[in-house]
Amino acid sequence: MRKFPIRWWIGIGIVLAGISAALAQISLIDPDTPHYEPVSGIGGNLSFVGSDTMNNQIALMGEGFKRFYPNVSIQVEGKGSSTAPPALIHGTAQIGPMSRPMKADEIAAFEKRFGYKPTRVILAVDTLAVYVHKDNPLKGLTLDQVDAIFSGTRNCGYPEPIHTWDRLGLQGPWAGRAIRLYGRNAASGTYGYFKEHALCKGDFKDSVKELPGSATVVQSVAADLYGIGYSGIGYKTSGVRALPLARKKGEPFVPPSPETALSGRYPLARPLQVYVNKAPGRPLPPLVREFLRYALSWEGAEATAKAGYIPLPWKIAQRELAKIQ
Repeated sequence: MRKFPIRWWIGIGIVLAGISAALAQISLIDPDTPHYEPVSGIGGNLSFVGSDTMNNQIALMGEGFKRFYPNVSIQVEGKGSSTAPPALIHGTAQIGPMSRPMKADEIAAFEKRFGYKPTRVILAVDTLAVYVHKDNPLKGLTLDQVDAIFSGTRNCGYPEPIHTWDRLGLQGPWAGRAIRLYGRNAASGTYGYFKEHALCKGDFKDSVKELPGSATVVQSVAADLYGIGYSGIGYKTSGVRALPLARKKGEPFVPPSPETALSGRYPLARPLQVYVNKAPGRPLPPLVREFLRYALSWEGAEATAKAGYIPLPWKIAQRELAKIQ
């Protein structure tokens, strides 16, 4: 029997792992989703300003889109969802990615400027995760416990603040150890979504270390055995664990996954969307229209899955496409 060197087996393992990852991404895509069909005459500059959470997703979509249209130049600036509405109002971006829906005052400011509301197009679903260090043995959290960890107001009803890991049942080396908190800054849509849905619209503790990017939150938790933070699932690394969550005590902990997000069982699933300036009864500029068509096609869904998010079922994608036709 022929013997192969160890580097050969390692190489085969890497190839198989890549194939497995690719198949996992494809399995997330609704088989009814059509492939993108390019049109002629598309070129120019396309600018995105908004969500940090969606940076990787938009960048991957941009790379794929440019394969169809090499003459298109794409700029992506992701400093937070709150930067998207003013960029659309002032015309410094044609597309505004946001990890939360626009607030009423943001829509009102846009409408005051143009006389109509911005158009929202949902591109994907994200599971907003609560991360701990990979060696943390905690099995899961209820939402009111999440609130008592991150918020001083405890609007979700937990009876006491949670400052140390033993308050969550961890003993031994965890007893008495302070929980160190990491989160996003106020410009972030993730910050706003977490505040509304995980803190019951309460206030963050002053001890939360606010960081400018999703990746930085995850990196900080990975480097801190006693840390905890929140970020989109697309930024998960091997150094952290995404905790299963329960809506309330007595209910089973639900892990963040495509299945639990789409079924509604995971409590912090959220849409990822973009906003565009589309006047009623008038078409979008061809470049913007074609990018959105691409984003909701099979190729766009592949980019979404590769970024770690959940592509839309085709029936829902069709509804979103109808907004831009």
